[in-house]
Amino acid sequence: MYPNILLLHSWLRWLALVAGGGATFFALGTASGALARAERWGRIFIIALDAQMLLGVLLYGLFSPYTAAAMKDFGGAMRDPVLRFWAVEHLTLMVSAVIVAHVGKVLARKETDPAKKRMRLLVCFGIAVLLILLGMPWPGMAVGRPLIRV
Repeated sequence: MYPNILLLHSWLRWLALVAGGGATFFALGTASGALARAERWGRIFIIALDAQMLLGVLLYGLFSPYTAAAMKDFGGAMRDPVLRFWAVEHLTLMVSAVIVAHVGKVLARKETDPAKKRMRLLVCFGIAVLLILLGMPWPGMAVGRPLIRV
């Protein structure tokens, strides 16, 4: 079960990143329809993030050998960069990204001025994408994973 959920989690990150990038890009635009596109991409971004969060919680709480090892000796895990990344850093950055994206969506929904709505989407989605990029296990890192998992 762990390899299947990890595979899905790994592939879904690309949908989340592309959607987040699209939402941020279109929030930059002032052309006719740019706000509607930003909101559409933002909706896909939020859905992908929520699915990622669900899969991540399953991995974190039930299936991951890294978090299981970290929870056995949390103090020792904080001294091990790999266990610390999976038990604390990855979790913190990704949960923060989900929260920031959701807050941005709610703030934009409540705003009536299109320019302010675009700015709220731009800032919150941009920060969420940055947090995701910071929290990803890039190849070459001590905790690196392949970009494409098969």
